[in-house]
Amino acid sequence: TGQAGDGVPGRSGALVHADDASFEAVVNASLTTPLVLVLWTPQVPESVQHLRELAQAARDKEGRFQVVGVDLAAAPGVMQALTPVLQQTFGQVTALPVVIGLVGGQPMPFYLGVQPMSQVDQLLDQFLQAAVTNGVTGRVELADADAAGGEADEDAEAELPPLHQAAYDAVERGDWTAAQQAYEQALREDAGDEQARLGLAQVQLLERTSRMDLTAVRQAAADRPTDVQAQLDAADLDVVGGHVEDAFVRLVDLVRATTGEDRDRVRTHLLGLFDVVGSSDPRVGKARSALMSALF
Repeated sequence: TGQAGDGVPGRSGALVHADDASFEAVVNASLTTPLVLVLWTPQVPESVQHLRELAQAARDKEGRFQVVGVDLAAAPGVMQALTPVLQQTFGQVTALPVVIGLVGGQPMPFYLGVQPMSQVDQLLDQFLQAAVTNGVTGRVELADADAAGGEADEDAEAELPPLHQAAYDAVERGDWTAAQQAYEQALREDAGDEQARLGLAQVQLLERTSRMDLTAVRQAAADRPTDVQAQLDAADLDVVGGHVEDAFVRLVDLVRATTGEDRDRVRTHLLGLFDVVGSSDPRVGKARSALMSALF
């Protein structure tokens, strides 16, 4: 039935369950701890299995996020609350589970239906880096049951290559230069290291936005809709704040409004943001199509 796992939202257990009555507590917990919501139903057995796989990923990542299972039949209010953001991202919900990141009280729709865990792991890494950027770094305490079984395998999966670990440690202490150098070294050693390529793009974004005055950037973008730098800065802040679709729409519209070197600069920046979010994210696929239409 998928009801394995007990705990307190944001505090204990790799997996907790929420319904309409407890959802407010879940949203509040996301102010301090990254959460991954999984909307599932017993009528779709693969959604239950994927819920368990995500809970295992939370254990593998040592409680750096918590999975919150929502049985849709028992929580119609949760689905109603999330419907506007789901429609904006996906249109219709055509498959279960629905998987959504929740950080700082803000939902970040991930995907519909069961996805390969190799791709999901990349998405979770990006989500956790965004959470660090937003100061949401709480961990949940894993119960004995969470830690039991396959510990050696879990440790092996959780261990990062040395250069990746060095980069991650540098990100956590805000040393963007050291993080970039570690990822660049990893790419020199293996040009096909996709995780290092994505990590480098994410660190470059974090470095750019770390120097920004949020209010000033937003005001400049509003005042100067055709100012390329103002719009690029605002798009960076959109992505860091979890407003990925807003960033993509902003830059696709700017591609349409520009020509020559300006247009190429915007296009290149948008492709860089695609790297930050990850090619497996459905929002990237949608924006790539929009970009092609804008260019041709």
